[in-house]
Amino acid sequence: MSRKYATEMLQPDAEGIAHAAKILRAGGLVAVPTETVYGLAARADSGAAVARIYEAKGRPSFNPLIVHVATLDQARRLAELSPEAEHLAATHWPGPLTLVLPRRRDATLAEAVTAGLDTVALRMPDHPVMCSLLEAVDFPLAAPSANRSGFISPTTAAHVLASLDGRIEAVIDGGACRAGVESTIAAVRADGSIEVLRPGPINLGQISRGSGIEAPGQLASHYAPGKPVRLNVSEVAPDDFVIGFGAVRGDCTLSASGNLNEAASRLYACLHEGARSEKPRIAVAPVPESGIGIAINDRLRRAATPPA
Repeated sequence: MSRKYATEMLQPDAEGIAHAAKILRAGGLVAVPTETVYGLAARADSGAAVARIYEAKGRPSFNPLIVHVATLDQARRLAELSPEAEHLAATHWPGPLTLVLPRRRDATLAEAVTAGLDTVALRMPDHPVMCSLLEAVDFPLAAPSANRSGFISPTTAAHVLASLDGRIEAVIDGGACRAGVESTIAAVRADGSIEVLRPGPINLGQISRGSGIEAPGQLASHYAPGKPVRLNVSEVAPDDFVIGFGAVRGDCTLSASGNLNEAASRLYACLHEGARSEKPRIAVAPVPESGIGIAINDRLRRAATPPA
């Protein structure tokens, strides 16, 4: 069990950023909004600080962490960027794309960040609060989603507190995250090929179905609301909590107009509401398997998979 902290709620202003940076320098944990979901940040160059992430989240030690960087030069000091990786970074950074790259031998990263792998997952975020925090410190930030491991990802500060209150030092309240699902993760291989390990807001093509864990979000059971979830439901029971989409209305609706971007931004909010509901099951209306709908359905399938 993690030790107890008086978790502070910080404002996303200069004072709040400065206080958060002070906590991080001392090896503490701060939940921070990004354009995807809230991340649980710790300095990536400190083994003790990274261990705090695993402790607070109850995260398996074989599940690596995403490292957030402020600049492309900082990324180059941590990983080997091939021409293909440089092109992806130039095209999509800052933004919701994580690149799995060969780790440099001289990279100043805690070993636990990469979970013993010779690769590292890097991202340059596109959110004013996270960017300001990265500029306020002189080290990269390891930052998985700010929730207990395996549970629903947080898109508001309240979602963070629902599972981490008392387990971390602070949360910066930057409002709701705009994308609402985690970043696309792509591995750049030695032969120049690109494999998408986790779908997300940026569509890079087909999903690799590799059996190993190379990046966050690849566990079969993940994003769990703590009760059974049924997908692609056309007939609901009276005691189902219904998550609607398009013409299918629900107790919580992803998008009444059938807009997939709106659905992505509301996905975790609806799952959180369903988890809090007194109804024993969650039923989800069909969501098209196209565009960001691929990422939405990926998260829903993992939420519906019982823990091993």
